[in-house]
Amino acid sequence: MKITYTGMPGALNPVETGKIEIKFGKIAKLLDAPKGEREAHVILTQERHLSHAEITVRFLNHHFVGLGAAADPYTAIGGALEKLEKQILRNLERTRDIHRGPKAEKEATETPAASLADSEAAAELETGGPPQVFRVDHHERRKPMTLDEALLEIEGRSYIVYRDAETSRVSVLVRRRDGNFDLIEA
Repeated sequence: MKITYTGMPGALNPVETGKIEIKFGKIAKLLDAPKGEREAHVILTQERHLSHAEITVRFLNHHFVGLGAAADPYTAIGGALEKLEKQILRNLERTRDIHRGPKAEKEATETPAASLADSEAAAELETGGPPQVFRVDHHERRKPMTLDEALLEIEGRSYIVYRDAETSRVSVLVRRRDGNFDLIEA
């Protein structure tokens, strides 16, 4: 990153200049883009016993400006760099969230039955009729179960919803990836 200083030329010693260049290197990594080198313009001013630093970076039609004020120029530039870094991170996060699309993993794990149900739902919406509710399991025919009975019923399924015979509450038994089970009681 090319850094241009304006204002007080002898305000920083070589050690402080090296530390500042390291901080600018971190910002340069955030702004890593194929279109050329980034340029930062640092303006230092002194007002009574207070040093002011203004850092301007232009990146993809955005102007990022960090302002800092402190008793010495090094601290003022450090404060301005922190504010500049926050602005850049917020902008990068915003653009990442805007351009984020559907995940490919979700589509790959979709089962054929689910895609069939999606196509049926799309067909219903195309016909213009109101969506209908289809009952798969009627609870009237189901008797309350114990946990052992639910473990027997879950064979071949990833979960089962049942009414516990002892507490008369609705419970969900879920098969975990490691082969064990989670019991969720309402």
